[in-house]
Amino acid sequence: MINRESTRPTEANRQAASLSSETTALKLALTGLAGSSIEWYDFFLYATAAALVFPSVFFSSTLPPLIALIASFSTFAVGFLARPIGALVFGHIGDRLGRKAALVGALIVMGTATSLIGLLPTYRAAGGFSPLVLVLLRLTQGLAVGGQWGGSMLLATENAPKAKRGLYGSIAQAGVPVGVVLANLAFLGVNGTMSPEAFMRYGWRIPFLLSIAFVGVGILIQLRMEDTSPFRRLQQSRLAEPPLRDPTPAYPHAAAPPRSSPVFDAFRLHPRLMLLAAGAYVSTNLSFYILITYVVSYGTSVAGLHLPRSTMLAAVLIANAAVIPMLFLAGSLSDRYGRRRIFMTGIALVGVWSFILFPLIETRSFVWITAAELIGACFNALTYGPMAAMFAELFSTRVRCSAVSLAYQLGAIVGGGLAPIIATGLYARYHSNIGVSIYISTACVFSLCCAHRLRETRGADLDEHSASGAATALAG
Repeated sequence: MINRESTRPTEANRQAASLSSETTALKLALTGLAGSSIEWYDFFLYATAAALVFPSVFFSSTLPPLIALIASFSTFAVGFLARPIGALVFGHIGDRLGRKAALVGALIVMGTATSLIGLLPTYRAAGGFSPLVLVLLRLTQGLAVGGQWGGSMLLATENAPKAKRGLYGSIAQAGVPVGVVLANLAFLGVNGTMSPEAFMRYGWRIPFLLSIAFVGVGILIQLRMEDTSPFRRLQQSRLAEPPLRDPTPAYPHAAAPPRSSPVFDAFRLHPRLMLLAAGAYVSTNLSFYILITYVVSYGTSVAGLHLPRSTMLAAVLIANAAVIPMLFLAGSLSDRYGRRRIFMTGIALVGVWSFILFPLIETRSFVWITAAELIGACFNALTYGPMAAMFAELFSTRVRCSAVSLAYQLGAIVGGGLAPIIATGLYARYHSNIGVSIYISTACVFSLCCAHRLRETRGADLDEHSASGAATALAG
């Protein structure tokens, strides 16, 4: 009887500790969501403006509309070129100083660049200076978003209960549709309160300048949270290591030999795994930017459907608002049925939907355009929802932030960076979107092949510090 009574407080303490741990994990996931939402708001502001505003504001009015649009999309693509560099820089910070430090640094850089875009003079006022500075600021945005994803995603997944890691990771992933919704709401709100002339003259700047306030709130939220448990335990294990003296004369006063960079370790330990993860992500990123950027420009341009801006923006907004619970569902399904199965199902459905998407949009009906966007976004969510947990489980703790950031950003360059330009070129060449559908479906086949080479990672130990656990993530 005494033994039974003595076990009750222990069991109660265990349950209380478990509840406290899950509460902390949820707070970290929501913190990651807040940070990623603000970052993606800034990044998608540019995507929307590149389709609707920048061709006429930052490029010569003597250019044909199609050439000006391609030039604008080219500045959009430049941001993707900088994303792997941002992954290198902020991934190193995340693996050395913590996931939170990387996320706060990326927020500051992104907010500064976005706000300055809102202050840029037009081409008519400053000539070639304007597009040049626009490109530099877009590069800076790319650097920031290159480091953001890894930090926010690891905040959500590294503290999550093993059985709910997919769900908690999908919470941080929801920052993407939240960012799209906020960006489109900002443009719709400004567009609806002034004339089209006033919007093109100064109104478009207001959403960019709002970034200052959003970033300030985001930084305050991040600074109030602790870093993730696996990173803190990794830091403790580093501190507990006995000092190793270097007998060579190269470091006569060093207490220990210099540590190698987590970035170099990631390339040394997991090169094939990083490339396969990047390839698996290509189609998801490509189809996403087709849906939120190319479709908007096609729908509003004179060469396309010549629909009102509000029609296309509202369709994108509704689709991305509705897709948020789908992300959570996809993350939960991956906790039950496995990451790879849900991930690959989403890719296959996007490939099929690419041939249905444009016929629905070309009906010019707001209802069918919204349905086309919504179903495409939901299929994409089946892939994007489980991806945070899947990528986190692929790599060992000491290089995880660098490795997942690089894999994600390399996939984004190949997938999203050139997608609007290639799609616009295909339509200009064939005067039909069938070439765009083939382009999307081909990318899906490529990503399916890469994902097939990855083993199921559900339930992996995120406290694994060595490469041995991650090595099994490759299929035989």
